Amino acid sequence: MKVALISFNPFWENKESSKLKASELFQLAAPEQIDWIIFPEMTLTGFSTDTLKCVEEFDNSESIRFFAKCATKYGVYVSFGIALRKEGKTTNNLVTVSPKGELLANYAKIHPFSHAKEDEHYAGGDALVSANICDVPVGMSICYDLRFPEMFQPLSAQSKIIINIANWPSSRISHWNVFLQARAIENQVFFIGVNRTGVDGNEISYQKSSAVFSPKGIKIEGLEVSPDVDVFELNVANVDEYRKAFPVKRDRKPELYFSILQ
Repeated sequence: MKVALISFNPFWENKESSKLKASELFQLAAPEQIDWIIFPEMTLTGFSTDTLKCVEEFDNSESIRFFAKCATKYGVYVSFGIALRKEGKTTNNLVTVSPKGELLANYAKIHPFSHAKEDEHYAGGDALVSANICDVPVGMSICYDLRFPEMFQPLSAQSKIIINIANWPSSRISHWNVFLQARAIENQVFFIGVNRTGVDGNEISYQKSSAVFSPKGIKIEGLEVSPDVDVFELNVANVDEYRKAFPVKRDRKPELYFSILQ
């Protein structure tokens, strides 16, 4: 599987300008024969709590239509971040569309970032979500979720790859790197983190830090197509091989852990 990680610096709360930039990055990635392109959290707006400017209705989302059209044009799977409203509930989402432009997955961030008052504007999701991408089961997560390892064991039970799209600031980037590696090791999966770059409208700075870790926790080297686009090749068979060679999951005792926590 060939995956492009887009270390995107969106125009703050400006979807139209960000779409133009995203379109250019699709064009840059296309010659690399990519299977799947992944953008950061709240791709077209940055991490904003201004719901009037950012939130779209799920059933009539122009941004979803935009990415679906790009997916069809380039024949790739696309995962991106967007704030959505559905049945009166506003959430921070990770959406994945197929090369045919079909909606494959819509994950609502389970853990809103209360430190930045995200929870005052966005409701937390209540379901784990995975999707088949190139016939590979992939689990979804967003930014602050990374600090809650409890969600990843059940997610990895049915996933060989887990992604986390983020707006993770430079001030805590050492945590980001440790968490990505740890979640890969703990869950014996390929763990992909896609982070934004630049400075947002709140003067928070971000640095290029998108990365892929193998099921053994080894950081995989990618091909830099441009400062914003890096391409990685994943041999997904490595997941089953490593789980068979070092079968940690069979020794887990989730029922016991649950009883202790009660």
